[in-house]
Amino acid sequence: MSSSTAPTITAWAAVSPFGIGRKVFRDGLLADAPAAPGEPAGPDAGAFTVPGFDAREVLGKKGTRSMDRVTALAAATVGELLRTTPGLADEAGPHPRRAIVLGTTTGSAQSMMDFTRSSLTEARPYLVDPARFPNTVMNCAAGACAIRYQLKGPNATIGGGRAAGLHALNYARRLHRTGRAGSVLCGGAEEYTAARAWLQHHARPDGDERAVLGEGCAMVFIEPAGAGGDERPGLAEVLAVEFGVHDDQAGPAEVLAGCVRRALEAADAAPDRVWAVAPGGAAGPLGEGERAGLAQALGGAAPRRVTCAPLIGDTSAAAASFQLVSLLALAESDPAAAGRLALVTAVDPGGTVGCAVLRMLGTGPAA
Repeated sequence: MSSSTAPTITAWAAVSPFGIGRKVFRDGLLADAPAAPGEPAGPDAGAFTVPGFDAREVLGKKGTRSMDRVTALAAATVGELLRTTPGLADEAGPHPRRAIVLGTTTGSAQSMMDFTRSSLTEARPYLVDPARFPNTVMNCAAGACAIRYQLKGPNATIGGGRAAGLHALNYARRLHRTGRAGSVLCGGAEEYTAARAWLQHHARPDGDERAVLGEGCAMVFIEPAGAGGDERPGLAEVLAVEFGVHDDQAGPAEVLAGCVRRALEAADAAPDRVWAVAPGGAAGPLGEGERAGLAQALGGAAPRRVTCAPLIGDTSAAAASFQLVSLLALAESDPAAAGRLALVTAVDPGGTVGCAVLRMLGTGPAA
């Protein structure tokens, strides 16, 4: 895709274990020190949670009585993005051409389990709280964000585990390419709950390295090149997104190397143009395969490595989106990034492998 037609990221926001907002996330990333751990709600010794996050305190009382945690995290991040982005903060009324695409794994496992449990423990199976039923549906968070912020364009939720943020980014590119949306809010969200912790615990193979879980949401604002004018100069262009599947015949290293080569070819670029790479940093064999695949694809190139997982934990469905905004955050303070490429990679235990190639533009606010 040529630079002139590539969709452009002009803003981003994050609600992370560092706190709420771009500045605290960027400061935490630059400090290269892990966020303060929260109280564990499951079998693990610790977890990285958003400090002091309460839906009613952050979003207000209206519409939050029955809101679950992942929906609140997504709504808070979308609100932060719209509130702090020049040219968007003063807008009012519905936005018929503004879309939202949210990556997830299953939505909220805690909401599903709680609602199912109540149907078994109440005096009658139907004596459940109907206001909490929407939380059991995978697309609840994206739908709630669209309602709250009057986003009338396409509304999509894409399940994809660690690669969900890349799937969302690719879907946003398709909306842009086909003219279905004028702008897209795109990202991934994940909550930390006891239900998720226990599911992760039992799904982990025996002897597999145990990663500390994390939570949060990261979103980017994507629009056509130049659409933001002087208020929203571009931060990065999305040049290519590629996917593959690893299995018993083709391991994650081999598949990821192929994805990266195809993505760089689609971007008409050589490995030595890559300024930085943001791998998922998964624990165990998946992480080893990811590192090996990148080494195969990049050859002798030695780009900057940006890994946020050790700082905020395994954020699962939000991981690739946090990797993406980590690149944007660091590019703001690194003049070497301007005009060069960046890679985001993901390897999911379910078999999905993906990568995205961005061209960093070296513009935009540092705040």
